[in-house]
Amino acid sequence: MRNGVSPSILTCVGGTSLLALRKIAPLNGARILLKIESENPTGSMKDRMALAMIEAGERDGRLKPGGPVVEYTGGSTGVSLALVCAVKGYPLHIVSSDAFAKEKLDHMRILGAKLQIVPSEAGGMTEKLTRDMIAAAGAIAHSTGAFWTDQMNNVDQLAAYHAMADEIWEQSGGHVDGFVQCVGTAASIRGIGEGLRRRNPNLRVIAVEPAESAVLSGGRPGAHRMDGIGAGFVVPMWSAALAHAIDKVSTEQAVVMQLRLAREEGLFAGTSTGANLIAALRLADQLSAGAIVVTVMCDTGMKYWKSLADSKSHNISSLP
Repeated sequence: MRNGVSPSILTCVGGTSLLALRKIAPLNGARILLKIESENPTGSMKDRMALAMIEAGERDGRLKPGGPVVEYTGGSTGVSLALVCAVKGYPLHIVSSDAFAKEKLDHMRILGAKLQIVPSEAGGMTEKLTRDMIAAAGAIAHSTGAFWTDQMNNVDQLAAYHAMADEIWEQSGGHVDGFVQCVGTAASIRGIGEGLRRRNPNLRVIAVEPAESAVLSGGRPGAHRMDGIGAGFVVPMWSAALAHAIDKVSTEQAVVMQLRLAREEGLFAGTSTGANLIAALRLADQLSAGAIVVTVMCDTGMKYWKSLADSKSHNISSLP
């Protein structure tokens, strides 16, 4: 809990709660703790990395006062960058797609970002779409001289996730046996995993990817509907040494867990959080009583509510 008066919305980034789940729990006495990143200003953990990338560019002179910024994004990074750029006075050009939640695209526009929308194939996230978005952002950076945050390759964000690991360790009382996180750019699993392993060398780290596009596991790329993860290729910051194992979760499974989390714990999260929880339960089942597994509520489900309600396969009125 933050005390006092904050001088800027950006000082409200981080310091989120770590919550023990009550009902979504393994039967063997292990515990699952969920880092509630929806408490960040835009409702997403990406506020941390967006602020870190912009401030790193400011420090080393790559980003000049009032200079333009460009990025490709599935949504949450774009919203976070739009917030940071609005507060700091940088014009922002975002490359995104109709494959991602309309709520996120609208949020970016409201915060002042200019959007270029790359069409998807039937609304699915694919390798081609990711590469097309990256190419479009690169072209804008080249033609305008904008500071390209380039999240797939930008290691400046790791400092934000090291700090998040420090929060988790302190909040857990120095007891974390396992950490589970889905893979988008791989920055969060790398940064948090590194930070926690410095404290506990025996920590088990599990990476999560879409079952429909399990490329980290050696599978073929495919279309899925989990925003922000599963790029469709092995991302630059990924290394097999980051995780003890890779767990595959389908979009269908993630949505079911997303709704369980809302109905049983009162937490409305996105599909990536649903995937995290499925993998966290699987890991916890392998550990002993008293073990603690930490995973992340990556963002708020309010970024996806209309998409979920309108989904033909998951119409809310027909859900059990």
